[in-house]
Amino acid sequence: MNTLIKWNPFREFELMSNRMNNLLTRSLLPATFDEPIGSSEWCPLVDVEENDKEYTIKAELPEVKKENVKVELENGSIRISGERKLEKQETGRRFHRLERSYGAFERTFTLPEGTERKGVSAEFRDGLLKVHLPKGESAQRKALEIPVA
Repeated sequence: MNTLIKWNPFREFELMSNRMNNLLTRSLLPATFDEPIGSSEWCPLVDVEENDKEYTIKAELPEVKKENVKVELENGSIRISGERKLEKQETGRRFHRLERSYGAFERTFTLPEGTERKGVSAEFRDGLLKVHLPKGESAQRKALEIPVA
């Protein structure tokens, strides 16, 4: 039995608007985490956090296997890459809608000044990759008490 789906042109505008917002949002990131716009097949969502001791990059990688994720430091930048593979189409099973993207991805960020390269670590659990970038002594903001005369 075939199902007829009514086309909604406003849904197409909404999808296009969301893609443009994502593109513009990524181009407005702070200068310390610049990222060139790439031509990956899909682009995982990323949060970049900062506290007194480190920067943390969190990347959503649902249904990506740990062995398909690669994190590299090179020339003052960090590159996160990998691949989410498309499910095999089995007989007796058919897809009515595929909205999630599949294929290779790559995200590259410029490291902020003062990032300590030696202590960088990454962990991957439940589809979330966390990369910890410790700050060096010069990058950590320390409170300086000024005596009042």
